[in-house]
Amino acid sequence: MAATVLAPDTGPHRPPATPRTRAERTRETENRILAAALDSFGTAGYEATSLDALAAGLGLSKQAILYHWPSKAALLDAVIDRACLDLIVEFDGVLTEAGVGWARIDAVVRTVFRVALRRPELLGFLRELTRLGGDASARILRDLEPFVARARGYLAREMDAGRIRRCDPGLLFVSAYATVLGAATEVEVLRAVGVEPTLRSTVVRRRELLAFLRAAMVVEPIP
Repeated sequence: MAATVLAPDTGPHRPPATPRTRAERTRETENRILAAALDSFGTAGYEATSLDALAAGLGLSKQAILYHWPSKAALLDAVIDRACLDLIVEFDGVLTEAGVGWARIDAVVRTVFRVALRRPELLGFLRELTRLGGDASARILRDLEPFVARARGYLAREMDAGRIRRCDPGLLFVSAYATVLGAATEVEVLRAVGVEPTLRSTVVRRRELLAFLRAAMVVEPIP
């Protein structure tokens, strides 16, 4: 009786990978371009970023970028929309689940600082849009309007409840936004002038900012 020859054991059988579709390859390339553009716009700045340098860093040609977006301005618009989606992912939970009164404001500020440490390019990009103004600033305000409306509504309700000092909720939001964004992105400003901030200095800056905001916004109970 002839011996049975066994094939070598090569481990669990895996089906051959399904070839990616053209649409999947296109999305992957677009995501790579958007991520690189967000990083460059948020750190070096929009005007300091060239499509040639961006393409070279990705191993692409400039024409490959222009195939997806016909101009640098069109790419900026796409990056704004992507950044807004990223911000929604980062902040949606804390905006809905962090309690009432000062507790929610405290949680939002702490989240801003965490994002600044983990993804400095994202908040740096917001700062860059504020500097650019014009259509870019208007676009991100339009994209984030649902969030801004929720924030204004929350502040108005807290004022009605007597937990936040009475003022114009829209003006309060804008003032707090500018203050918090400036403090959180100061890390990149310091690095730009050759000063490397420490984690301790960031924690101290956050603590001082929270104390300032609490004193300015919260109605403390009368003893």
